[in-house]
Amino acid sequence: MRVVIAVGSNLGDRRDYIDRAIELLKDHLKIEAISTFIESEPVGGPKQGDYLNGVLLADTELSPEELMSELLRVESELDRVRTVPNAPRTIDLDLIDYEGMTLSSPSLTLPHPRAHLRHFVITPWLEIDPKGVLVGHGSLGEIVAANGW
Repeated sequence: MRVVIAVGSNLGDRRDYIDRAIELLKDHLKIEAISTFIESEPVGGPKQGDYLNGVLLADTELSPEELMSELLRVESELDRVRTVPNAPRTIDLDLIDYEGMTLSSPSLTLPHPRAHLRHFVITPWLEIDPKGVLVGHGSLGEIVAANGW
């Protein structure tokens, strides 16, 4: 199944954390494309440094729930500590889209419920998937245009 995963970091050597996360994910993903990484200001949470963000497109045989568990495992392995919402983090891995599926469970919502509000998700995704669509929100190009990004 084709998946879209957002990656970000704002602690330590941000690029190293992202690179290490991508390497760890290769055990379960066949990565098709990785976007350019962009700087972005944090959204919410305590005062903190800027993020380095990007998006990857991949194929996986894992179910959405299995993939989410793997993302959480990688975050933990790379010292992600969950304290308060939107706190600084060594690595942040978000499952944005899973083959266009819609899902709402206690552990996972697809597509990611705030992706359409995040230029640091949509812009890098559009770079590597010009015909991409975020279910329920339209084409990535339309989302960028509507938000003036």
